[in-house]
Amino acid sequence: MIEFFFDCSSPWTYLAFHNIQPLAKELGVEISWRPILVGGIFNTVNPSVYAQRETPVPLKARYMKKDLQDWARSANLAIKMPPTVFPVNSVKAMRGCIWLGKDMVPFATALFETYWGEDKDISQDAVLSEICKTVGIDEPKFFAGISAQDIKDQLKANTEQVMARGGFGSPTIFVDKTDMYFGNDRLPLIREALLRRKASAA
Repeated sequence: MIEFFFDCSSPWTYLAFHNIQPLAKELGVEISWRPILVGGIFNTVNPSVYAQRETPVPLKARYMKKDLQDWARSANLAIKMPPTVFPVNSVKAMRGCIWLGKDMVPFATALFETYWGEDKDISQDAVLSEICKTVGIDEPKFFAGISAQDIKDQLKANTEQVMARGGFGSPTIFVDKTDMYFGNDRLPLIREALLRRKASAA
């Protein structure tokens, strides 16, 4: 099994979310989608992210923008970096993913596309309402659902769990519970790990 801990506020997570699905399908592996709040992770175990945003290394920052666009082109995705609102408050969006459970993928896909492709602020209720309409979610039920305490608690629990297991950002991906990978560019290594496991089980 693949566990995919993610926050839609990350462009690299958008890439990995898109790219891991055909990989899992090809190899016949289930994905357990685990929404988190990456800001909570940065605040707790990885505050260097904020320092890098405040005082970026110009050459590195320039290359990172090119690198992101190269990866986006490879995945046939549009990513605007930075979006008009960045970083974005993704709390309601990620609670929505928790509330939807196994049916979250169309909603999460629309979240990523709306924020990174269309440059809309997914912290806004009006934008979340648009997404609900697009993917056929009952809006009143959605907004009531994301206000429920158990949904809030589960999002917090997922975030705490990924840190307890060694995660420091989004996306954090586990193969068979203990084999951890970070970022979109680790997908070739995930493929190799899955193929090794298939071979050893044969």
